Amino acid sequence: MSTFGVELEVHIASLRRYARALLRNRSDAEDLVQEALTRAVARADTFKAGTNLRAWLFTILHNVHVNQVRSKASRPDEVDVDSVESKLVTPARQEERVELREMMRALDDLPEEQRKVLLLVALEGLKYEEVAETLGVPIGTVMSRLSRAREAVRAKLANEGSVALRRVK
Repeated sequence: MSTFGVELEVHIASLRRYARALLRNRSDAEDLVQEALTRAVARADTFKAGTNLRAWLFTILHNVHVNQVRSKASRPDEVDVDSVESKLVTPARQEERVELREMMRALDDLPEEQRKVLLLVALEGLKYEEVAETLGVPIGTVMSRLSRAREAVRAKLANEGSVALRRVK
């Protein structure tokens, strides 16, 4: 081993301590020291004999660390594709739109008085008493119009085959 290699080996322990204190992660510190030593050996011809080898090695280690931090900051965070795959896919909504269109057609086919009651109860969330007061009809009329409206919509959707009927045993 050359005298440079022997002198270099003396400072490895202190480079590791500094790297561990700097990174607070043993594995990352070992990688940093490894990279710094690789560069030091590759540039051994630039080291001037008789100067402070320890300071030269720490300068290399520090510069490697700064370069790694800058490089990491300039790159976006890596994300596993499997963990975000479900967020990238949007569910198909065509079926919902078709059902909504069929429902609107069924509502349009209702007589005016039934449609008003159904919309006030189902969409606006009004109580039967409030609907009766709003339309100026007795509450029994509201209930019967609502019942007929619901049944007409159900029948219309069932006849068009849009509602999946399940077989109950």
